[in-house]
Amino acid sequence: MSDVAEAVGEDRIRQLVRRFYALALVDDLLGPMFRATIADLEAHMQVVDDFWSHVVLGTHRYNDHPYVHHTHLKVEPAHFDRWMAAFEQAVGETLPPAAAGRALGRARQMTASFKAGLLPLPKPPAA
Repeated sequence: MSDVAEAVGEDRIRQLVRRFYALALVDDLLGPMFRATIADLEAHMQVVDDFWSHVVLGTHRYNDHPYVHHTHLKVEPAHFDRWMAAFEQAVGETLPPAAAGRALGRARQMTASFKAGLLPLPKPPAA
């Protein structure tokens, strides 16, 4: 088991995910989208627990590709900014520094990839 895994444990991953959703669900932009698209919040959070356990702790609980589960969403740049702000706050409140760095690095990478795939390409400037 890695030093990060020993310092964090599954309970902190669960706290991270619950804190993130507590923040996101009260956000005036993210909350309505989450409530409209997540039918069973507890089941969804368990999948998200598995994902962040895989990322932060190196477990093998998540073996899927998160992008494919988000392609149906109608998002704008502001959604990504709000998601990242809520995630950064949740990480800061729940994870020690080494684990926080790992989680935030992956979150930033995912945000950039999801933006590239989910947002329309900018229109070229008029000639």
